[in-house]
Amino acid sequence: MEIVLATRNRKKVEEIRRITEGTGIKILTMDDFPGCPETEEDGDTFEENAVKKAVAVAKYTGKTALADDSGLEVDALGGEPGTRSARYSGEGADDKRNVGKLLNEMRAFHEGERGGRFVCCIALASPDGTIRTFFGHAEGAIGNVPKGFRGFGYDPVFYPRGFLQTFGEMSNEGKDALSHRGKALEKLKKHLKSIC
Repeated sequence: MEIVLATRNRKKVEEIRRITEGTGIKILTMDDFPGCPETEEDGDTFEENAVKKAVAVAKYTGKTALADDSGLEVDALGGEPGTRSARYSGEGADDKRNVGKLLNEMRAFHEGERGGRFVCCIALASPDGTIRTFFGHAEGAIGNVPKGFRGFGYDPVFYPRGFLQTFGEMSNEGKDALSHRGKALEKLKKHLKSIC
């Protein structure tokens, strides 16, 4: 089975390929379809954004498409950065600037007030219009300084619940077993096995 990933984020593609390895699924990307349009993530929820991206890519490619929208929700910040996680620091946002802004916003909060979670919604859209969604969550807390160089995004400041290492310090296998995307992809894998 071929599935097109509705992303150009190389680290996300690597992670999804790694987690779906051995399933018999051939992962293609938008780069395999020149002219495949970008979809603006302007929804109010992770699910809206994931579905919008998957449907657009399925229509363009004529193949089943997979999109995810994920981000960090921090309790003390009322759920921010949420769906704006990748764009949190404004125009020209990148991982370093986003993490810097988050740590600046969190500087007044002490241990016990720094809870949050990573959230992932994966949408699977078929060219015939069928849509399925799968969710994953990783509860934890925000650290005071970045630690570790693995992963991407907010991984170096996120301590999954019950662990003394950030996602940025963990091996790929360790993070995959705990991560929001890993949990959502496990649900997706079960679904695909049931239909393949």
